[in-house]
Amino acid sequence: MSEDDVQTDYKIGQDNITPFGLDIHNPVFLISGMSIVVFVLVTLMFQQGASEFFSWLRPAITSNFSWFFLSAGNIFVVFALVVCVTRLGKVRLGGQDATPDYSYVGWFSMLFAAGMGIGLMFFGVSEPMSHFASSMGGISMENGARTDWAPLAGAAGDINAAKDLAMAATIYHWGLHPWAMYAVVALALAFFSYNHKLPLTLRSAFYPLLGERVWGWPGHTIDIIAVFATLFGLATSLGFGTQQALAGFSFLYDWGTGNVAVVLLITAITLIAIVSVVRGLDGGVKILSEINMGLALVLLLFILLVGPTGDIMSTMFSGAYAYATEFIPLSMPFGREDANFSQGWTSFYWAWWVSWSPFVGMFIARVSRGRTVREFIICVILVPTALCILWMSTFGGTAVSQVIADASAPVAAAAQEIKLFHMLSDFPLSSLLSLVGIVLVLVFFVTSSDSGSLVIDTITAGGKTNAPVSQRIFWCSFEGLVAAVLLLIGGSEALSALQAMAVSTGLPFTLVLLAMCVSLWIGLSNASKAI
Repeated sequence: MSEDDVQTDYKIGQDNITPFGLDIHNPVFLISGMSIVVFVLVTLMFQQGASEFFSWLRPAITSNFSWFFLSAGNIFVVFALVVCVTRLGKVRLGGQDATPDYSYVGWFSMLFAAGMGIGLMFFGVSEPMSHFASSMGGISMENGARTDWAPLAGAAGDINAAKDLAMAATIYHWGLHPWAMYAVVALALAFFSYNHKLPLTLRSAFYPLLGERVWGWPGHTIDIIAVFATLFGLATSLGFGTQQALAGFSFLYDWGTGNVAVVLLITAITLIAIVSVVRGLDGGVKILSEINMGLALVLLLFILLVGPTGDIMSTMFSGAYAYATEFIPLSMPFGREDANFSQGWTSFYWAWWVSWSPFVGMFIARVSRGRTVREFIICVILVPTALCILWMSTFGGTAVSQVIADASAPVAAAAQEIKLFHMLSDFPLSSLLSLVGIVLVLVFFVTSSDSGSLVIDTITAGGKTNAPVSQRIFWCSFEGLVAAVLLLIGGSEALSALQAMAVSTGLPFTLVLLAMCVSLWIGLSNASKAI
């Protein structure tokens, strides 16, 4: 890139307006901000119609585009691994003399907490159990669809095979594919920002393809789509966290789980997130992430050591092996006999991960200066995948063991959001463990909301990382508001409403990510020639 490309950072800043002390990249902030306000108002005004629309939207998208989501997911995995093993992996983010800003411990804590925190708490027990029930010939409707993946159904009557296949299906949804999506976005943002001094925003990643047009409406459109994807992807996760935290409080203290409780909890947690926003990245997100990772590690080790340790370790290795052997059948986008599994689970997950990718990708990019591309991909894809296997095997494997020992165990028939607490009720100090679980959900809520507002604010401020705090407070407040509205409007189908918005924004942003792979390859190829 030429010196003119570097000067573009200044030009984009000149497009910003500064009313009331704000620093706004005019078209992106105004269009995305006003659209979110209109969405909230219209949804509240036409609640019945909105509820029916959300119920229709998710299955309509996943049934028609499951092949597209699965194909794109495979492309992201292959792309990341090829970049890692070729000479492109030698490129260092920030230049060959750059050094990391954070230690491995701090880095891992932030990227893992931002990447999947709430999801691991919500699905860590429920998803392996759901797939296990299907493996044994049962039918699970917990995620809105039957999970009749053909290999799962073929394990009926074989407990060990059923457990392994259930873990393979779970790891597939939480392993290489989602982290590859995050890595593509994070690597593109970090490379073009740190190595070419372009603004830290999605449009910068397309400079090799669009040239100076990235500072016009093509770039505005990319950033606006990224804002929508981030906001609704976050709202989905915050909605899951709210439901699980309320279920936990009700389980422990018999609190209510109605609309008033939803509003009060989201309001309280959003206020805490705003305090974290005011404290900044190092004083807020970093500290909370490290505290939460410490609590998660304590809970994980307690269950691993006090629970069925042998079963957990066996499940981890046999599940990982099953994941490796079933990887290709699970990843095939065409000719599948498991439409309900691929559409009801995989398509939703891929759309959800894609909608999270601007948020997680930009956040990881901000804390990854100084890493080589190869180091970056290994740490962002392979290490979290290994941790997810350990987490799912420990929590899900324990719950499955409880059901195998006693088919009438409460965890078997419990609702999705409360399975974790029923699983913990079989342990010593169960009330304390459940309280720790609730705290983990809430702090993951705070770090996700805080990090998300930081990312959206960066996008809407034209890539600036030092925009006024009041703008982050605006986005932090609206993240909580959108999550609350979707939960309230969804009623008994609240999960469908949350998932519908994640899927609808994930679909167009998948196209953006595919184009980003091409642009990133061009940029890294040029940079690697100078090494």
